[in-house]
Amino acid sequence: MAGKACFDRARRVVRTERAVSTPPKGSDAPQASDAELLARAAGASRALHDAVAARVVGQEGVIELMLVALLARGHALLVGVPGLAKTLLVASLAEALDLDFGRVQFTPDLLPADITGTDVLQEDEDNQGGVHRRVRFLPGPIFHNLILADEINRTPPKTQAALLQAMQERRVTVGTVTHTLPDPFQVFATRNPIEQEGTYPLPEAQLDRFLLEIHVEYPSETEEREIARRTTSADVGTVPRVLSTAEVRALQSLVPRIPVTDAAISLAVALGRATRPAAARGAPGVKEVDEYVRFGAGPRGSQALVLAAKARAALRGEAAADVDDVKALVNPVLRHRLVMSYRAEAEGVRDTDVLKAVLDSVS
Repeated sequence: MAGKACFDRARRVVRTERAVSTPPKGSDAPQASDAELLARAAGASRALHDAVAARVVGQEGVIELMLVALLARGHALLVGVPGLAKTLLVASLAEALDLDFGRVQFTPDLLPADITGTDVLQEDEDNQGGVHRRVRFLPGPIFHNLILADEINRTPPKTQAALLQAMQERRVTVGTVTHTLPDPFQVFATRNPIEQEGTYPLPEAQLDRFLLEIHVEYPSETEEREIARRTTSADVGTVPRVLSTAEVRALQSLVPRIPVTDAAISLAVALGRATRPAAARGAPGVKEVDEYVRFGAGPRGSQALVLAAKARAALRGEAAADVDDVKALVNPVLRHRLVMSYRAEAEGVRDTDVLKAVLDSVS
C-alpha cells in the first residue's frame, strides 16, 4: 500500500507541476504543462513507431528502446548480424526527427581526427598582398545532433576511444581547445557480433557510456516475406517528419522531472549491486554472479536504470516510473556492463542468464 500511495502522490506532483518547454526567443507561444508534454510524448511514441514502420518491417521492441534512449538523452548500441536493418532503423528515426544527422562509417583505417575534427593552418591574403596565417578548426562528422556510428567495432580501440569524451561530456578537446557539441547530442551505434572477421572488442569504459545495448534479432517468417516484397518493389516508403528539434528538447527536458517511486529506485540500486561478484561486494551474492562475472555494473548502471525507466514511463503517458519499468529494462541497461569470465564463455553462460538469476534473487 505504501508503494501505491507513493505512486499516486507522484502522479499528483507531475499533474500540478508547471512545464518546462521553453519556446524560442521572441515567441509568444505558451509553455506546455508537464501533463501536456506527457500526452505529447505518448502520441509521439505512436507516431514515431508508425513513421519508422514505413521503412522497416517489424522490430517493434527495438524501436521502443531506441525511443527510450532518445528521450533519456542517452546513447544506444544496436547489436546484430549484418542485414537486419540496424543502419536503416537509425536513419529512419533520424528522418522522422528534425535533428541534424551525421553518419560515420567505421573502418580499420579510420583515425580519431576523422571523427572529432582537426586544426588546420589557413593562409589568408589581404588587400595589400600580404599573407596572414591562422589556425582554424575543421569540425568532424561528430558535430551533429544525432550520430550514426556504423559498425563501430570495425575500427581499432584507439579510434573508438575518440568518442569517450564526446559521449560523456558532450564536448571534444582538439589540441588545447575544447569545443562544445550541439544540443541534443546522441550516438546511435551499430555493432556486428565480435565473432565475425575484422571486428575489435569495444573497451569497457566506452560500453559503460551507452545507456542501452539493443539486440536486433532475425525477423519472423511473415516479416521476412514482407521485407522481400517491400524492398524489391519500386516504392520503398517515405518517413514523415514527426517531431521538431524544439519538441525533442522539450520532451527530453521532461524526463528528469518524471517522478519515480522509492521501490523502483531501491530495485534499480539492488540490481546494480547484485551484478557485482563477491570480491567487489565484500560478501557472497548471487551464485551465478560469483561464478561467471569478473566485473559487475557500477553506479552508472543504477542511474541508467532509473533514467531509462522514467523515459519508458513518459513514452507510455504514465506520470511516474515504477518497478515494472525498471524490470522491463534490466537486460538492455545492464548486459553490456557485465564483464563475463572465461568460465562463462567455456560453459556457454550468457549475460542474460546471469541477469535473470539476479532479477529472480532481488525481486
